Amino acid sequence: MTIKSAAALVIAGTLLAATVAVRAQDAPGGGPTSVEISGEGKEVYEMICQACHMADGKGGDGAGAAIPSIANNPNLANKDFIVDILVKGRGGMPWFTDMLTPEQIAAVSTYARSHFNTYRDPVTTADVQRVMAASGSSTSDCSTC
Repeated sequence: MTIKSAAALVIAGTLLAATVAVRAQDAPGGGPTSVEISGEGKEVYEMICQACHMADGKGGDGAGAAIPSIANNPNLANKDFIVDILVKGRGGMPWFTDMLTPEQIAAVSTYARSHFNTYRDPVTTADVQRVMAASGSSTSDCSTC
């Protein structure tokens, strides 16, 4: 084998490995719940909500969008308010029924209401299911179309 042939093989192997790596990144995931998210409200908030509503829950207005404050928000006194938004979305905020379980929605709602506000009564899974039933939503809506 000549030096040119060996170099060509090394380059071809490198290109093949790079192509496989790029294709693996482009491959479709396992569905809407392929990323495992903790059931703990604080962890769900930090992984999902904090990106827009900030670590302090005060939201913001960058990039031309006004992100509402969760902190000191009187609307959260009604526990159905936050659940309804998480279930149906509103404005620029998407719904999360394809990503979060009812248990996770209850946990993050309870966390937001108690950590950034003074509303101590927990949001239960039954509360989430009741709101979902009233709105006609379910965690499987997107996988059926």
